[in-house]
Amino acid sequence: MPTARPQRQWVRSTVNILRFLLRSPPSAFGLVMLAALIVIAAFAPLIATHDPYLQNLGDALARPSGAHVFGTDELGRDIFSRLVHGARITLTIIFLVTIVVGPIGLFVGTVAGYHGGWLDTILMRVTDIFLSFPSLILSLAFVAALGPSLNNAIIAIALTAWPPIARLARAETLTFRSADYIAAARLQGASSWRIIWRSIVPMCMPSLLIRLTLNMATVILTAAGLGFLGLGAQPPLPEWGAMIATGRRYMIDSWWLVTFPGLAILCVSLGFNLLGDGLRDALDPKQMNKR
Repeated sequence: MPTARPQRQWVRSTVNILRFLLRSPPSAFGLVMLAALIVIAAFAPLIATHDPYLQNLGDALARPSGAHVFGTDELGRDIFSRLVHGARITLTIIFLVTIVVGPIGLFVGTVAGYHGGWLDTILMRVTDIFLSFPSLILSLAFVAALGPSLNNAIIAIALTAWPPIARLARAETLTFRSADYIAAARLQGASSWRIIWRSIVPMCMPSLLIRLTLNMATVILTAAGLGFLGLGAQPPLPEWGAMIATGRRYMIDSWWLVTFPGLAILCVSLGFNLLGDGLRDALDPKQMNKR
């Protein structure tokens, strides 16, 4: 029974946030795009009309038609089916990067912000070093060192995406560490780790969630860029950036080879940006009071 009330409050808050997002057309579009990406990735074998790896040179570079909705590539593979299965790769990248970047950035930022002093200086200078390089350039350097592959691309993206999260968590921690409830917990003998974990981390979560959602567009574009340069997912994996890279040689006469993968990247990236903006408004205390 003691845990039933917090669970009901969490469910009620989630429902209120969803209602707020659905009332705004831009954030509703972002929510629909995220839901569509998850559904397509989960049911890719059922949605795909062809085997994404099956080659049919007799149908190479076929225009969009009833047999192939989005046409075929230079090896006769169905573009639509490859896009559908490519959604799994995109969702995998998003999920793995999020579960790595979130905890690392939150840990570095909260520890630096709460303890301050020399520890804050060291952690923030390391963060500044990572922030001084464009994320794509730094990802290229890591992938070049690790070797071209999808797993190494995910590691490289994760290593370059945590500094903004750490900066945000530090800024949030600096505003909370002098609060009265933190001082009360310290007077009661609570350890620094307990204060950070039980009192500061929950207060940082809304801003962290918004930042992670907004970062997903950058993650998708970076992954597509690595795939386009041949340093991410390797053939024959149907990764959207790699599909554009192989199709650019035929794009003048076979426009569908790059158009549909590009539209997929555009829609998903735009959806995450709009969803992040909607979450920022939904988690705003002023908006919560209005609801």
